[in-house]
Amino acid sequence: MRAAVDVMGGDKAPDAILAGCWEAAGLLAPGDQIFLVGPKEIVDAALASSPVAPELRKYYTPVYSTQVVAMDESPVEAVRTKRDSSIAIMNKLVAKGEADVAISAGNTGACVAGAQLSMRLLPGVSRPGIAVVLPTFHGPVVLCDAGANPEPKPQHMLQYGLMASAYARAVLGMENPRVGLMSIGEEDSKGNAMTKASRQLMRDEPQINFVGNIEGKDILKGVIDICICDGFVGNIILKFMEGVTEGLFQTLINEVAEADPDLLLSLKPVMKKIHAKHDWQETGGAPLLGVGGICLICHGRSEAKAIKNAIRVGKQLYDAKINEKIVDQISKSIQVEE
Repeated sequence: MRAAVDVMGGDKAPDAILAGCWEAAGLLAPGDQIFLVGPKEIVDAALASSPVAPELRKYYTPVYSTQVVAMDESPVEAVRTKRDSSIAIMNKLVAKGEADVAISAGNTGACVAGAQLSMRLLPGVSRPGIAVVLPTFHGPVVLCDAGANPEPKPQHMLQYGLMASAYARAVLGMENPRVGLMSIGEEDSKGNAMTKASRQLMRDEPQINFVGNIEGKDILKGVIDICICDGFVGNIILKFMEGVTEGLFQTLINEVAEADPDLLLSLKPVMKKIHAKHDWQETGGAPLLGVGGICLICHGRSEAKAIKNAIRVGKQLYDAKINEKIVDQISKSIQVEE
């Protein structure tokens, strides 16, 4: 697996990104390669001072860029004007077949637009979708779309269900993942026109194990394995769950510390284990399903742990031949003209 990593992407770039690349050294094997994409002075200095053992440095190769896309920059404008940015070059490496995976914690919109422009879409795919693995007490739940397409059409939602199902089978080992459609009620009559049309398409699609409408609370109840929604709603769900998880753990720690400091000390190993299961950085990056390559989009606040895990996930996706499985599912699907 050859991964192109955007060294300049994210709130904590380049230090956290580079640290994650170094920590991933133990995951690499003969044939693997990490392309460090960024300004020459930053990349060269990082390689010169790398803590990676000498015998493992062969896995790291510099690729230089002269521009950087800011986190608050217009995605369309950035893709149009900054063709030598680290995001653009990262995606071009995959498009040209020189890399297998693109990884960035930078501007999400620019990553999505750049991947579509350079890698194009897989045969039969209308729109790509970001698939995020949400940790729950009943196991992982795949959320798609988490922000790539805020105003999808019903056909896009159908394809999200197909692509997320292929991803859940290939990478998460779910034999027959249960797919739910996010709405404002479980009844068939609930939801807007797009949701109702999407529900009908997914219900008629034999490749999708569709369980019907779901509400927000159902994500955590163990009744689904995949949640399908538009990118606007999906991104809100994702950020809300991150905030709730962090808030609950902090509240629990504060309350126990106030009531019994010694108890907090004894509970520390258990708390650490639970936190690890619900830490978004453990899942690494979220794949942009549907593009003609593997593109992993990481959280803007990603630290070294997240980048290391994104590289791990990239290897899983590559080994699982995820795009071949998506193309196969789409080709067998009931297609509806846009």
